[in-house]
Amino acid sequence: MSQSTISYRQHTRAMLLLGIPLIGSHLANAAVGLTDTIMLGWYDVEALAAGVLATGLFFMLFVMASGFSFAVMPMVASASSAGDTAQVRRVTRMGLWLSVAIGMLLFPLLWWSGPILRLLGQEPVIADLAQTYLRIAGVGMFPALLVMVLKSYMAAQERANIVLWVTIVGALGNALANWVLIFGKWGFPEMGIAGAALASLINHSLMLLGLGLYALRVFPEHALLQRLWRPDPEALRSVFRLGWPIGLTHLAESGMFAASAIMVGWVGTLPLAAHGIALQLASTTFMVHIGLSQAATVRAGRAYGTSDISGLLRGGQVSFMLAMTMVVFTMAAFLGMPKTLISLFLDPADPDRLAIITIGVGLLAMAALFQLADGTQAMALALLRGVQDTRVPMIQAAVSYWLVGLPTGYLLGFWTPLGAIGIWLGLVAGLSCAALLLLHRFWWQRFWMQDMVAPAAP
Repeated sequence: MSQSTISYRQHTRAMLLLGIPLIGSHLANAAVGLTDTIMLGWYDVEALAAGVLATGLFFMLFVMASGFSFAVMPMVASASSAGDTAQVRRVTRMGLWLSVAIGMLLFPLLWWSGPILRLLGQEPVIADLAQTYLRIAGVGMFPALLVMVLKSYMAAQERANIVLWVTIVGALGNALANWVLIFGKWGFPEMGIAGAALASLINHSLMLLGLGLYALRVFPEHALLQRLWRPDPEALRSVFRLGWPIGLTHLAESGMFAASAIMVGWVGTLPLAAHGIALQLASTTFMVHIGLSQAATVRAGRAYGTSDISGLLRGGQVSFMLAMTMVVFTMAAFLGMPKTLISLFLDPADPDRLAIITIGVGLLAMAALFQLADGTQAMALALLRGVQDTRVPMIQAAVSYWLVGLPTGYLLGFWTPLGAIGIWLGLVAGLSCAALLLLHRFWWQRFWMQDMVAPAAP
């Protein structure tokens, strides 16, 4: 059914049916990182510090490498809506190829991460522990990236429920494997931080096996393993052209947040603690925006595949309406009960508790504005990806993050009395700039509206 012939209510229902499982899968992924942090904290303070450092570096490289898997989603959605099963297979296979290739390029950075971290001023003991984690996690990056491709492939065909359940089972399995391998339970050796990395490797490998078997059983017509070893230069170029700007956009955004954390650290230890709590809260709610935005990418990709301009625009309106509804709830929570939320992360006996809460209340007020800007720019980016437009949005986002957001944060943070709040205002400024530029590109420029036809399969 053409999306232009269905009502706003039907658009909303379709978005939620696809978006809610994707939201759940992202929240389950976030729970994996939280579980790793908690268990390493129970094990040893040095292991916790090294784990935070290692996972931060791993995540930055992983989100950049996942650009090709994100590119698979709109391309598969468009090909699927056009009934082109051969193109679905070709795009997915080359997404798997490119994910392995980028994993091979990044692997040396993880294997020899110890010297790199020491050059960046980290303590030798912490750097060595982080390298121990990252050498195992570097192997785990390969199945993790392949899982991302299969998740995009499933979501593009509106099979988000399997993505949700595999992720939930994976999160529970990761927690169990962490407990067994970190602490040496059930006769296994006590491995500490290496156990956490091995648990993640096992988790990603089993998820890859589960999703792969499901794909082969449910979509035999796609024959994903058919001539998997043979290169497909045309499809490879298509996925590469769409995916590398997505990866660099992810890198620019994650780099902005990493740089902001460094700047808050210059302000002081207590502001950095408050920053970490506020960012954790904002990141958790952002999982909802990611899930909704991926649903919007799929819906936009399907409309694009059938040249349904009216349905694309109507779906875009519904997507923004849902995003703004979520923003209202999160803003109300951040502004209405900031002390309660911050207290969840603090020991009641901590002597610095009151000071951290005081700083955190101001940061959560910024986080409320942050949600409005971030939710808007995430949805605009997602819709543009749905119509396979990624290069100009990459430039717009990078300029907003690095030439507007970070300089503004530095000026307000260190040249005014605002301190950490000023740095967060810089984040708000950068994300707001990105939101405005990306909204303009999608709604008003209409560059893709002239004779819009989805790319035909060669």
